[in-house]
Parts: sequence; C-alpha cells; structure tokens
Amino acid sequence: METTSRVGAQGAGTADASAADAAAQNAEGAPGARRTVDGYLLASFPWYGLDEAFTGPRWLMQVGSAADGTVEHGATGHGEEPMLRIERADPHAAKQRFAVVVTVASRPGRRSADGTGVLEATSVSSAAWLAGSGLLSCTWPAQMERALRQDWLDQQTALAWELADHLDDSAWSTLSLPVDGVPTDFRYRESEYGWVLAGSAEGVHIGAYGRGMSAYGMGFSVIKDITDYRG
Repeated sequence: METTSRVGAQGAGTADASAADAAAQNAEGAPGARRTVDGYLLASFPWYGLDEAFTGPRWLMQVGSAADGTVEHGATGHGEEPMLRIERADPHAAKQRFAVVVTVASRPGRRSADGTGVLEATSVSSAAWLAGSGLLSCTWPAQMERALRQDWLDQQTALAWELADHLDDSAWSTLSLPVDGVPTDFRYRESEYGWVLAGSAEGVHIGAYGRGMSAYGMGFSVIKDITDYRG
C-alpha cells in the first residue's frame, strides 16, 4: 500500500489470499488442533495475541509467506471459531464471539525473491487490509445465494482495500489499547459485520478483527509460546 507497483500489489494479493485461505479453513470447520504450528515457528518476528486478561480458547489460523518461504504475516484466534457452514443452518453462529489478531512483519520496500519487481513496504494499512479482508471472509451474509457470494466478496474486499489505504479518513477513529502494557493508538472502525483495528508495535504491525467481543477492553501482548495456541 506504500507503492503503486504492480508487483507490490501482487504481494498484497498474496497476503489477501492467505487471509482468505485461513477463513476458508474455518469455513470447513477444521479444528484448530489440526493446524500446524511449524510456519509460526519459522517467523523472524514476534507473534501477538490478546493479553492474559483474555481467558478463553486460543487457536491457530495460518501464516502467509513470500515466494522464498519467508514468513511475512499470520493470525491467531481467540474465542469461538467462526464457521460459515454452521452459520447457514444455525442462527447462533451469527452471535459467535471471536477476535482474531493479525501480526505483520515490518518490512521496507524490497526486490521480489525472483528479482523481477519490487515488493511494497508493509505498514499499518497492510495490517488493516488483512484484518478487513479476514473479517469479510468469515462473516458474509448467511442467506446470500452461493452464486452471488463471490461478487459480494469481491465488492466488499475492494472497499476494505480502499478503507485500509486511507486510515486518516472519517470512517476510522482512534482507539488507545495496551500493547505489552504500553498505551498504543490504533485506527478503529465498526461495520454491520464486526470491527477492525490496526496499529504498530516494535518491529511489527498489528491488525485485529472480531464480532461479539468488544474491542474497547482488549489488550495485546507478545505470545511467549505459540504452541499454546494448538488447543
């Protein structure tokens, strides 16, 4: 989101695909215990999750990697896993309470692994985009016909991209939340599908999205042992 390079956009697209893949895995009801922790262990940056004030279930999602295998971002879940397949048949699913924390490595603009282009720098907007697309992927209208879902998702994803690229607009407000105990400003917005926020910490950008759990009382901290999220 920091460049207009087509290769840069392609890099962001990879992040988008990873978020969509993670949501698709949730939609199929894959239990968190079956998601591998290996990719998380390969990251050169710390993972963030909700701090110890949250005492509910924690579960793994997926990591996103560059073409050379370098881990660039990933997400961890908290609360009830959103499952689209159930949502279509169970009205209770629409009331599920969950929060997903997205960690994005802080990277400067750089050459792609194959040397053919330039990957854009990551930013708070990168975290906002991944959080926004992740929320959409797991909260689309339950009664929508299957044939219309992709068109709806494409349209809403384009809007999420535009919103993430303009974090100073009135659609966003500022919310101060603790990160490792330090008050930190996040950009925050709500919609009928849930909420999204994004900010920065030491060496990473943090995004989060959720539904049924208020963002106002949340805090974030470095995950000391990512294997605790295997369930």
